[in-house]
Amino acid sequence: MTTRTTRTTLGATALLAVGALTLTACGSGFDDGGSGGSSGELTSSDDALTVMIGSSGEAETTAVEDAVAAWSDESGTDASVTAASDLGQQLSQGFASGEPADVFYLSTDALAGYASNGSLLAYGDRLENKDDFYPSLVTNFTYEGDFYCAPKDFSTLQLIINTDMWAAAGLTDDDIPTTWDELTAVATTLTTGGQVGLTMSGEYARVGAFMVAAGGNLMNDDSTEATADSEANVEALTYLQGLLQGGQLQFAADLGAGWGGEAFGTGKAAMTVEGNWITGALQNDYPGVNYRVAELPAGPAGQGTLQFTNCWGIAADSPNQEAALDLVQYLTGTDQQLAFSEAFGVMPSIQSAADQWSSANPDLVPFLNGASYAKGVPTAKGAADVVTDLNGKIGSLATEDPAAILATAQKNLEALLQ
Repeated sequence: MTTRTTRTTLGATALLAVGALTLTACGSGFDDGGSGGSSGELTSSDDALTVMIGSSGEAETTAVEDAVAAWSDESGTDASVTAASDLGQQLSQGFASGEPADVFYLSTDALAGYASNGSLLAYGDRLENKDDFYPSLVTNFTYEGDFYCAPKDFSTLQLIINTDMWAAAGLTDDDIPTTWDELTAVATTLTTGGQVGLTMSGEYARVGAFMVAAGGNLMNDDSTEATADSEANVEALTYLQGLLQGGQLQFAADLGAGWGGEAFGTGKAAMTVEGNWITGALQNDYPGVNYRVAELPAGPAGQGTLQFTNCWGIAADSPNQEAALDLVQYLTGTDQQLAFSEAFGVMPSIQSAADQWSSANPDLVPFLNGASYAKGVPTAKGAADVVTDLNGKIGSLATEDPAAILATAQKNLEALLQ
């Protein structure tokens, strides 16, 4: 699946999955008897490669199939692509049966479980372009000091503005908010009887951007310490609570929408906080909506946002790891990542593609700018379940105590680390 999300919740995609996977199988390890680490020689054989993806649609499936076919023709190694109907379940079943796909999409929340039981090859340091990936993305796929897999692409959250509503309210480019106070001011101006100034989904995968801008997040960068109850996070949720109570912000569900993009596209809100996947949805479902993308305003700690990504996992039990690594090297190269971007709208995970991508997508550059200050979602094993519980409480943020909400998340995250 790409780094875009569905229009409902964090849990609907591999990238933003919040349901725990069944991690029952163990990899065979390597010559040193390890758990799928990077030491030892790669396996090599004449076996064909199997590639499993979770696709957003026909465009993504076709693009990956074409890329894998081109690599196959060039390398002489047969390879086939399967678009899973339920990626998490089918990956788990493959590992449990001892016949996993050789190469597959892997979400950040699934990494720790599969890495800890030896199912994955930690190949990141073998990549010729390992230093080209955005450092924050490398952190997302590093477990216990090992860089496991190549980030395939990524997304960030930014502010989407309905330019017609903006102009009708008498606002200009000079009013684009750069601070939380300014965001409150324009959201107030844009809130009328027929629309709310700002909307977003009532979940960590959106409000977490404000936590980062306040200097917090649910866990530290490598997900080894729970930080959910920090003063920064309390400040972020308290700020959003003020907007909810003041009427300048309404969560998408309270507007009768499945996600922020729907509320925005149907004209129920003048602004929303979403990722770059919204561009395709607006083009397909709401082509009459005129909009622009701006970077989220800075919070008390400066600019901040969340990022979402998948990697190309390689199975520790693959009989042809050497070819699998070569395929991943091909798929994450500059030319192929730019081709994927053109085909289905993702942002390349490598810095060398930034200039070309920006030239081709000038209106979307704010999303890419977020790479320098974005933080990832927690990757600790079991953290996805904690986020699910937290989401159930964030939806009631207007009336609940922010500190109490975060204290529960802190307790649950600390339990994972014991």
